[in-house]
Amino acid sequence: MSDTGLTKTSIGRKILMALSGGFLMFFLVMHVTINAISMFSPETFNTISHFMGTNMLIQIAMQPVLMLAVVFHLSMGVVLEMKNRKARTNKYAMNNGAANSSWMSRNMIVTGIMVLLFLLVHFVDFWIPEMVTKYANGDMTGLLPDGGMRYWEELHHKFANPVKVGIYVLAFVFLGLHLMHGFQSAFQSVGFRHKKYTPVIEKLGVLYAILIPLTFIVIAIFHFTTQQ
Repeated sequence: MSDTGLTKTSIGRKILMALSGGFLMFFLVMHVTINAISMFSPETFNTISHFMGTNMLIQIAMQPVLMLAVVFHLSMGVVLEMKNRKARTNKYAMNNGAANSSWMSRNMIVTGIMVLLFLLVHFVDFWIPEMVTKYANGDMTGLLPDGGMRYWEELHHKFANPVKVGIYVLAFVFLGLHLMHGFQSAFQSVGFRHKKYTPVIEKLGVLYAILIPLTFIVIAIFHFTTQQ
């Protein structure tokens, strides 16, 4: 890539980080919507999950893109943090930056790493065992035996352990903190700032940062309490 490439400039990296963040936020909406259905209609959840697990486009194209987006987003965050650390330290020393910026904006890399650690646990719980089974069966289409309500039962069983539920709750608290700044920051990074619309975006960002993680938490607690 040339020196004029997007990854070679701070602005370019922020734009790419914003775009990857936007893609991940869209995925969160889709993911939490499907998972929320498990609380109201196990049959519908199982049907949708079966489609997601057997669709070739999703299995071969979308899943790798999603994982790459996560890695890329965090990588851009680390690069930006390293590039800006010295400048930010000097700026805070002169302008009392800690007082003029939120905890979330100063600790995006911390909350991002915590979310990544949770994703690793999440992959170990849900994605890796299924992929190993598919490889063992020589079947990468996802056409595994359903076993009745296999998808719903798997999700329900994962939340039987109170320790695991606690980890999920804590992870989504960190996700909420990350989104609290990340939502509006994404719009700002791509140049969308307007005195009329920016306050609306900020309010939507707060709503998104609370509603999405809270719904994930409610889902986990629901499946835990219904097994006690």
